[in-house]
Amino acid sequence: MDISQTEIETERLRLRAWRETDLRDFYSYASIPGVGEMAGWKHHTSLEESRAALRLMISGKNIFAIVDKESGRAIGSLGFHHSWADDDPQYIDFLLTEIGYSLSNAYWGQGLMVEAVKAVIDYCFNARALEAVTCAHFIANNRSKRVIEKCGFTYVKSGKYYARQLHAIYDDSKYIMFNPKKFRVDELIKVKEN
Repeated sequence: MDISQTEIETERLRLRAWRETDLRDFYSYASIPGVGEMAGWKHHTSLEESRAALRLMISGKNIFAIVDKESGRAIGSLGFHHSWADDDPQYIDFLLTEIGYSLSNAYWGQGLMVEAVKAVIDYCFNARALEAVTCAHFIANNRSKRVIEKCGFTYVKSGKYYARQLHAIYDDSKYIMFNPKKFRVDELIKVKEN
């Protein structure tokens, strides 16, 4: 999903494409141990490592920079990825995407990620007319679990996730949210029962 020309504004945030000028902001939070690890990537140990990751995000055109309106700084990311549901026969025919996110630990506990995720869900369902959005979290990542629950996702199943950058397999929980404009409640119940 190409978001390079898309901007989403919320009360406290601006979601937009990453820029080369975001390098220092990106490194500032990506270099903190524990931030990336909760999202499946190793924290950065040099500015050059962040520069390489930033260039991948810019060229991929599928990840928003989360910008704090007050400071103007990029404080996190929220992107679209291959979904666990793409490999599940029950969901394979749905037009969907998976979201993944990370946030500077200096901004944890303020409801900012819930604000960003809700805005992106609205974008997915209304601007992109997707049928569903999925997400997942490592079992130990209770912060991400709370974001997912507050946004209204439905738990589907537990599974395993291989975090390539961390060279480790994690237990995770997988969730889905269907576009309410495209599906009635009774249709969703049938999907869950199959």
